[in-house]
Amino acid sequence: MSAEEFWEERYGDEERVWSGRPNPLLVREVAPLSPGSALDLGCGEGGDAIWLAARGWRVTAVDVSATALRRGADHAREAGVAEAIRWERHDLSRSFPEGAFDLVSAQFLHSPVAAEGEREAILRRAAAAVAPGGVLLVAGHAGWPSWQEVPPFEHHFPTTGEVLGALELEPRRWVVELEEVVERELPDPDGRPGHRTDNVLRVRRLA
Repeated sequence: MSAEEFWEERYGDEERVWSGRPNPLLVREVAPLSPGSALDLGCGEGGDAIWLAARGWRVTAVDVSATALRRGADHAREAGVAEAIRWERHDLSRSFPEGAFDLVSAQFLHSPVAAEGEREAILRRAAAAVAPGGVLLVAGHAGWPSWQEVPPFEHHFPTTGEVLGALELEPRRWVVELEEVVERELPDPDGRPGHRTDNVLRVRRLA
């Protein structure tokens, strides 16, 4: 199954997959930044893109699912920020948005149908899209949630160190501003207490 087929089926199964709220790690890390141009990779139904646009960012929002992009555009119109967001469909393993951005955000860019090394290659292209002085923000799960006793499939969750190594950044052109493991309280699907551990990496391009 291709990435497009997988995610179209995923979004086709429900009228709304995500909450519509922005990812909390994005909010925490981006709220202090001055707005500029932003690239939201794997934007889904647009929660992050809409939050960014409402705070003055000019956003390019990217996803492989046309269904997700249509929903995101509808939600952006409802929120009054449609003019600030450009929606683009890309299979990021094959094509990538053009331009340089003050913020490139990859929030939980995990896919069960990704080929080996595919995510790392996408993140290297994400780093290449950061403008001088701009930020690359990568957040990812560090493991399965506490209630997932039996993993549904085999998957390696990379550490921040592994992500940083895979980016192959030139030391004199980049500075690591944050490398952190974050544990979040998160209820399980039945509403019982649980938690999930995530990794967050923020790097800034100097030149």
